Amino acid sequence: MHTTSPQLIFNNPQQFVQGWYWALPSKKLKVGKVKAVTLLGRKLAIYRGNSGQVKAVDAHCPHMGAHLAEGKVEGEGIRCFFHNWKYDERGICVDVPSLEKPLPVCIKTWSTAEKYGMIWVWVGEDSPTALPFVPELENIDCDYILGTRFSKNCHPNVLLINAIDAHHFNTVHNLPLEIVFDAQDFHSHAITFSNTTRGGDDSLLIRLIRPLYQKEVTYSMCYWYGSTGTVTLGPDFLHFYIIFALRMLEDGKTEGQTILVTPKRRGFFGWVINRLLLWLTQQVGNYFAKGDTQVFQTIQFDLKTPTKADISILQFIQHVNQQKALTWRTWENN
Repeated sequence: MHTTSPQLIFNNPQQFVQGWYWALPSKKLKVGKVKAVTLLGRKLAIYRGNSGQVKAVDAHCPHMGAHLAEGKVEGEGIRCFFHNWKYDERGICVDVPSLEKPLPVCIKTWSTAEKYGMIWVWVGEDSPTALPFVPELENIDCDYILGTRFSKNCHPNVLLINAIDAHHFNTVHNLPLEIVFDAQDFHSHAITFSNTTRGGDDSLLIRLIRPLYQKEVTYSMCYWYGSTGTVTLGPDFLHFYIIFALRMLEDGKTEGQTILVTPKRRGFFGWVINRLLLWLTQQVGNYFAKGDTQVFQTIQFDLKTPTKADISILQFIQHVNQQKALTWRTWENN
C-alpha cells in the first residue's frame, strides 16, 4: 500500500483536511493588536477587537494589496495603514477617507475560537463543527499550560501516527506491554484508538504498579481533522492528558504545539496539585517524544509493506482520506 499518491489526502503536501487549526497562543494577541499569521500557506491578519473577540481576515487590502497586519484595530474592525480604508468585523469596507462613502468591497473573514490557551481558525467554507477536545474531558472545566513548540521534517499526518504505532513502543521505548488498539468513529471528523490489553506480566515494574489499576492502563488517542491529537494516559485513579496541535508547513513539514491539560480542582491546594500534575504531564510527554525525534527528521514515509501490527495506522489513513480535502494556500475544495 503506497500512501503518497497525489489522489490521497494523507501525507499530501498540497492537500489537507477541512477543519480547525491552531494559529497562535491567546496570550500573544492583546486587545487592540493585530498579528500576521501564515496558516496552511494562506496569509492572514488576526486581530483582537475592543470587545476581546478574535477576528481573522485575509491579509491583503483589496485596494492595493497592503498587508492589514501593518494597520490598526478600531473597535471591532481594522484599518489599512496604506490608505486608511477600514473594514468591519464582517470584512465589509465601511470607510474610505478620500471618498464620501465606502466602496462595495470586502475582505474574506474566517471563523475563530479560543480553547486551551490557543486561537484556532476554521479552515473551509462549510459551517464550523466541534473544536478539538479530549473526549474524557468533554464539558469539564480544565487547567492547562502550553508545552513545547516544535518543528519536524515530516507531514503532520505521519507525526500523528507515531502514537498508534504499537510496535515502536517495544522497539524504541522498550515498554514491556502488548498494545492492541480498538478504533471507533468518535465524530464525523474525529476517530479514537483505545488500548484494549493489559500485558506486561513478565515485567517487575508492571507487577509493582498493577495494584494501582483494576483494568488495563488507559492509553487512548483521539485524532481531529487529521492534524490534532489528544492523548489520555494512566492508571484508573490518575489520567494524564496531552494535546498535540499540528499544522502543515511548506513542503509538507510540521509545526506543532503541545498543550498539557488536567481537570480544574478547587481552592489553593487544587491549584498547587494541578501545577504539579501539569509538570508531571510534561515530563511524560517529553519521555515519549525524546526517542522518536531523530526518526522524524529523516523519515520518508511510504507504507508499502504493512504488517498486522500496522492495522491502526491503516485505519487512520483511511479516516483521513475520507475527509473533505482543501488545497494548500488557496483553501479551495479539491
